[in-house]
Amino acid sequence: MLIDGQPTIVFGTVCTKNRVPWLASDEVHAILREVWQGADAWLLGRYVIMPDHIHFFAGWAGRDISLENWTKYWKSRFSKAYRRPDCRWQVDHWDTRMRTVAIYEEKWTYVLNNPLRHGLVTRVEDWPYRGEISQLTWD
Repeated sequence: MLIDGQPTIVFGTVCTKNRVPWLASDEVHAILREVWQGADAWLLGRYVIMPDHIHFFAGWAGRDISLENWTKYWKSRFSKAYRRPDCRWQVDHWDTRMRTVAIYEEKWTYVLNNPLRHGLVTRVEDWPYRGEISQLTWD
């Protein structure tokens, strides 16, 4: 979907319930990647998984499904696969539409540096819970 000639790319954040830090693990990362690849109503671009929240970029994939419903869907699919009732999501999420490639890149730099700012690594490239499922472009 183009709005004012620009693609629909959003920057989103989802948090764990009560900000309990259970997300930063190899198992969670693997399940999330699998779920995101199957939840194709929106395309998941770049992401960083922090202990208690996830920052991500998503692009509209041409289906008539809102970002809110897509987010609920993949959180539900993840929870069924992870099977840990004590590991829950906050109900809502936060998102904002990226209006220019410059803002998109600025937000990505912020997200990429999040583990460093939180003292989880001493070099950005050492944080293992990040990646990209689909390349989101502006053309």
